[in-house]
Amino acid sequence: MKNSFAYLMSLVFCLGILNTITGQTGRDKKNDGWISLFNGKNLDGWKVGENAHTFSIEDGAIKVEGPKAHLFYVGDVENHDFHNFEFKASVMTKPGSNSGIYIHTRYQEASWPVYGYEVQVNNSQGDWKRTGSLYDIVNVIETYVGDDEWYTEYIKVEGKRIIIKINDIVVVDYTEPENPKRDPGDRQHRVLKGGTFALQGHDPKSIVYYKDIMVKPLP
Repeated sequence: MKNSFAYLMSLVFCLGILNTITGQTGRDKKNDGWISLFNGKNLDGWKVGENAHTFSIEDGAIKVEGPKAHLFYVGDVENHDFHNFEFKASVMTKPGSNSGIYIHTRYQEASWPVYGYEVQVNNSQGDWKRTGSLYDIVNVIETYVGDDEWYTEYIKVEGKRIIIKINDIVVVDYTEPENPKRDPGDRQHRVLKGGTFALQGHDPKSIVYYKDIMVKPLP
């Protein structure tokens, strides 16, 4: 009887370990290394300086509407210092709206971000540089998505290479040269040196929504 009981307990213990491992594997497979940067409820982990009212939460998304402002990720993931990564977000623009996603940038209280690259969000606003442009570095003139519809904007940085996709279509594949030429002024800092992400509030007439903001750190 004692041997049977010991065998039964051993079997239960082994099954428990197996279930734990299977559960972990399932979760890892489901998430595939992606980590959420936005909880869909509030702006915990994000910080904005001037014109903070430009950013609000609406129906589980970050709504951008108001004067020029920038919302920086300052949360715990990678201590908000990303080098190699995959990034994706669901984005929706309203007609005539302009915004952007900054990478390898740093928190600023005011003005346009000095550091890092801007990935354009603009399907119909007057600026001819359209969604997916690596702004002023590799400009996209084609419009791949329309206003009033959710689409996925994907950015990958690996080493000196930047790949941008709009709904799985590669629109930019850029490798930063060893000594990139940049315009004088703040654009001299438009290089890959590590940093965080930021969402842009461009002007009071631009209304843009962001949700499902995810990152997958790479080695």
